[in-house]
Amino acid sequence: MKKAARNVLAVLLVVLLVAGIWWAHSHVYFDWNNLKLQVRTADWSLIALAVAANYLCISLRSWRWRLLMGGSHATRSYQLIGSQFIGFTVVALFGRVADLARPYLVARRTQTPVATQLAVYSIERAYDLAAAAILFSLTLAFVPRTMPHHEAFARAGMISLGATAFLALFAIAVRFSGGALAGIARGVFRIVSEEFANSAATKILDFREGLKTIATAGQFFGALGWSLLIWSLIAFSYFESARAFVNTTELTTFTVPQTMLLMATSMGGSLLQLPVLGWFTQIGVLAVALHGFFGVPAEVASACGAVMLVVTTLGIVPGGLILAKIEGVSLRDAARRSEEQVDELLSEEKVPSEIE
Repeated sequence: MKKAARNVLAVLLVVLLVAGIWWAHSHVYFDWNNLKLQVRTADWSLIALAVAANYLCISLRSWRWRLLMGGSHATRSYQLIGSQFIGFTVVALFGRVADLARPYLVARRTQTPVATQLAVYSIERAYDLAAAAILFSLTLAFVPRTMPHHEAFARAGMISLGATAFLALFAIAVRFSGGALAGIARGVFRIVSEEFANSAATKILDFREGLKTIATAGQFFGALGWSLLIWSLIAFSYFESARAFVNTTELTTFTVPQTMLLMATSMGGSLLQLPVLGWFTQIGVLAVALHGFFGVPAEVASACGAVMLVVTTLGIVPGGLILAKIEGVSLRDAARRSEEQVDELLSEEKVPSEIE
């Protein structure tokens, strides 16, 4: 993303955050004493368990990444654990724009081209989306009828199941007819912008290259199994973080379907995460969801949102800093190289020869 665009986005989000705080201060009663009580009486053993689950989740990503690399590399899965922890630490500190730090760090660790690891990253993201959608869909599609807003949850689950099926069909189409789809995408999007059309076509072809790393059915279902386990652990982290607030009935009785809905909301709120500012926007998104969807008091919802941010994002930073020191990695350099990868991808104007 170009620096000017990032600066404009940052200013816009700051304005929106300040406006939101001003509105909340004027319209929402906030009991600071209750907030202190809830934090002081929270079950920190459950929060520690949630952090441990997230650490296990990050570690498992290295096993999945190694599986997606295929059998042509001698790298062991455990050798990629540092790259995963450091990569997520870079995202936590420098924002979502640094998300490509992981493929850069893996390429550095394995002495392979960055382009190869970007292909793995693209298919990893697809597996993440598919696994999250499967868990979300199945959970919400079959929620108990006694649950409040049952019809809305069931409808959301069915829509998500349909979207998951569409994505699966799209992935199959890209795997076997990626060149044709890239050509169609270029023809459609060139109405908007020639540069955007070429970029979209390139992304489809890159995604196809990532899919080519999956050579067997065992590899496909193995990666899917790892992905479902990873996202089950993520859901578990949210679930335990909510239930740690033992003095709030709405949270001590928190259910799995509610957890999945909250997690989906959190995923949407993290898409435009910026350095530091993104922490507060993420807390705000979670607090609004907890208060609006589930009737959690505003101050408790804010505390719970902050705990969830620590568990799922900031809690990984100590481990990442230690491993960065051990592996001799500069977080700032990794973030810079990641941004360079983003800028290079977004400014790609070359028309892939396959669709010229």
